[in-house]
Amino acid sequence: MAAVGLRLATRRLFEMPAARGRRGRAYSTTPAFAEVLQLPKRQLTKLLYPLQELERYLAPDTRSDLHLKIFDPSLEDIARAETIFTATARNRIDYLSSAVRLDHAPDLLWPEVCFIGRSNVGKSSLIKALFSLAPEVEVRVSKKPGHTKKMNFFRVGKYFTLVDMPGYGYRAPEDFVDMVEAYLKERKNLKRTFLLVDSVVGIQKTDNIAIEMCEEFALPYVMVLTKIDKSSKGRLLKQVLQIQKFVNTQTQGCFPQLFPI
Repeated sequence: MAAVGLRLATRRLFEMPAARGRRGRAYSTTPAFAEVLQLPKRQLTKLLYPLQELERYLAPDTRSDLHLKIFDPSLEDIARAETIFTATARNRIDYLSSAVRLDHAPDLLWPEVCFIGRSNVGKSSLIKALFSLAPEVEVRVSKKPGHTKKMNFFRVGKYFTLVDMPGYGYRAPEDFVDMVEAYLKERKNLKRTFLLVDSVVGIQKTDNIAIEMCEEFALPYVMVLTKIDKSSKGRLLKQVLQIQKFVNTQTQGCFPQLFPI
């Protein structure tokens, strides 16, 4: 899978054998996705939906003011997403440019999504996983925090641009706030911000910088919980409940569902 754990499994997932018998294969899959679908049910659940046992905490119905449907993709939806991230001659996926200021950023017509998070939260690793079906696209991953110093722009076919933002906190660029604040506030084609939070330690003081900017500029954003494989089940449950409560009571523009990876 391109990005494991972003709430890609549903109850319908486990009805697939019966559905396949009735309808046959109504969609194509990448080899990687086809291999995932052959896994035993328990492994499939762990890979696609690692927090299934916590579903009642991840999808509360207390945010009706947002008028959002809970993200609940079908297998067809997942397969279609795989094709978007698969590089072909007609679907070019490549690095475009980097910028240290908004006026240096490329002037693009496509919609944009950006990924932002604390240094060493796993942002580059997630983006590298998303681009795993386009191996010629180089996303540098470093064990040292603060590796990304510029805004990096990647084209995803004719669909959208993905922007990798510098990490904040330890070893952040000196002009981080000026760089990122200007982008979040003024970038007209920014459609969604993915805010990464380390599930081991939860929301830190430095995370509030990004949260406050998203809230101040009325940006729609998503909270992504990284490194869930590094947390014990008890610690992960504690962090999920704390962060979910924070999202429900302290935010206006955050998507009500957390995305664990």
